[in-house]
Amino acid sequence: MEALETADTVVIPASGVDYGLSAECAEGRLSPAMADALGRIRPGTRIASICTGAFVLAAAGLLDGRRATTHWRSVDGFRRMFPGVRLDADVLYTDEGDVLTAAGVASGVDLCLHMVRCDHGAAVANDVARRTVVPPHREGGQSQYVRRPVPEPQVSSTGAARAWALEHLDRPLTLRELAVREAMSVRTFTRRFREEAGMSPVQWLTQQRVERARQLLEETDLTVDRIATEAGFGTAASLRQHLQAALGVSPRAYRSTFRGVGV
Repeated sequence: MEALETADTVVIPASGVDYGLSAECAEGRLSPAMADALGRIRPGTRIASICTGAFVLAAAGLLDGRRATTHWRSVDGFRRMFPGVRLDADVLYTDEGDVLTAAGVASGVDLCLHMVRCDHGAAVANDVARRTVVPPHREGGQSQYVRRPVPEPQVSSTGAARAWALEHLDRPLTLRELAVREAMSVRTFTRRFREEAGMSPVQWLTQQRVERARQLLEETDLTVDRIATEAGFGTAASLRQHLQAALGVSPRAYRSTFRGVGV
């Protein structure tokens, strides 16, 4: 218990009524032991939950007004119990700064790799992923794992378009261009893409371009202007804007943090 008082990161694993919540589970109340444990955590400590561990964070009031996720089988109960939480049932994990949540137990691996990436950079996270034999980035959201009442036979995927886009991030990419590669209308492609990736095509492209920029900032000596072109942002100003929005830092600060050199 004493470790909680000095920890920089605390992870709440998947939990049940007997683990984190009191017998009055329908009211979302914490057990005395869990309330005591959470009370020992210093303000500002990064707290992450895995799977149904989100129930503990929500019961403690740590998710009020914030975006969060939990296992798809627990979504309905979670929404009834904690209506003040902005639950996103489609994503693998969420990051609200000092509070993070993962959808399922395996999604906890995705979340932990994300935290490694935030702390130590993409190169280190990629190395950790290789050593643990998991992908650095797992595409899609948890909606693809939900059992459907009537399975759709031979449903086309948007995977080929995503793979092609990753090879052409340096050029402008339109929704119509991506949809054509899957022989779909833009409307069908956008809907199918969101079902499979858990986000819109535009959001996904921006995310991939940010990751490409991070990789180039860490592993190359290219100028910010060149990296902006290679990552598909076009201009250094656009790269700075997107990196600031995604990570809260400038390209110079990011490179300095993870390489110890200036731009």
